[in-house]
This record gives sequence, C-alpha cells and structure tokens, in this order.
Amino acid sequence: MQTWLDCLRDQRAIAVIRSDDPEQARRAAHALAAGGLRSLEITWNSAQPDTLVRQLRQELPHCWLGAGTILERGQLDAAIAAGSQFIFSPHVNADLIAIARAADRPIVAGALTPSEIVAAWQAGATAVKVFPVQALGGADYIRRLQGPLGTIPLIPTGGVTCANARELIQAGAIAVGLASQLLPPELMRDGDWNAITNRARDLLTRLKP
Repeated sequence: MQTWLDCLRDQRAIAVIRSDDPEQARRAAHALAAGGLRSLEITWNSAQPDTLVRQLRQELPHCWLGAGTILERGQLDAAIAAGSQFIFSPHVNADLIAIARAADRPIVAGALTPSEIVAAWQAGATAVKVFPVQALGGADYIRRLQGPLGTIPLIPTGGVTCANARELIQAGAIAVGLASQLLPPELMRDGDWNAITNRARDLLTRLKP
C-alpha cells in the first residue's frame, strides 16, 4: 500500500490551498486533483478547514488530504479528528511532532536554518519544510544543505514556482510545496478551474524525471 511519502517521491509536489471561502477551496481542490495532483494541504487558517477536509476525504478518495499552518495542540487535535492524513506546521514544536506521530500522522515541521532543520528531524518530524526557501537562495541553499544534512527529507516552500520547482528537486529536495503559483488569486476569484487544472498538469509534467 502506498504511503504519503511514496506519493511525494512519485509526484514531488504538494498543493497548498488557503481560502476564506469553503466552496472556493473545495472547487480548487477538485481542479488540482483533475490536473493529477494527489497531495493537497488545507491550511488551518482557511474558513472551516475541518469541514473541508472531511468533505474532500469523501469526494477525492484517491488524494491525500492534509492540514497545514498547524500552530498549537487544539488545531492539531481538530485536524486529526477531521481525518487529515498528514500535518504541516510552520515551526518546530516537539510536542506537536510527538502527538502527530502517536496518532500515526506524518508531520512536516517548518524550519530555515541548519540548526532548526536538525532540531525538527531529531524531534521526530517525518520531513522538514524549509520556509521561506527563496530568502536564503532557493535551490542553491537546498544544494548546500545536502552535504551535512543529506539524509533529512526537505520540502522547500515559499517562493516555489512552476518554473523553479524542478531545480529544487534536482538540488536534493524530496518535494516542493506551492500555493499561489498553482492558485493565483485572480483565477480563484474568477473561478477559472480549467486554468488551475492546467497549472497542476504543467507542474507535474515539469517534475517528471
């Protein structure tokens, strides 16, 4: 049976969905899935994220539905209760990592410096979200981390685009996370779901070996 990490190694991308409109977020998730993306993160600062995860788990059974921007225990408990299949936090919190692992949920902790990345990994994180990666040089920073930290799975986000995603993978990242590059505000506002589907399809084409 394929695990979430298997899915990441296969597709190399995670779509990050953030919206104040639950129906808009739901339609965006369907559009991304139609383009082939199977790892979808619903940020917990969206509107009604728990309801959205429950709904999408039913509607998109072939996708992995996760929770992002998890900052504290109450949010994590709600995300797990809603059926989130993986967890992203923007920071390193050993307690959250331990709780997610005890619930058998992969958790990706956010870090930027080598010390933070190692702290997240040693605390038990499944992988480490390197954010914002462009602030320290993008692919070159990921490449430089490979020498001392090459055994730690890194998922860069923040400034990742369809154009530079492949370079980040080639630099050593296990996967990349994209938000506004896949879901530009103007396409979300206009409900141009076909354009979003095409963006997802284009990203996966660019990331093929």
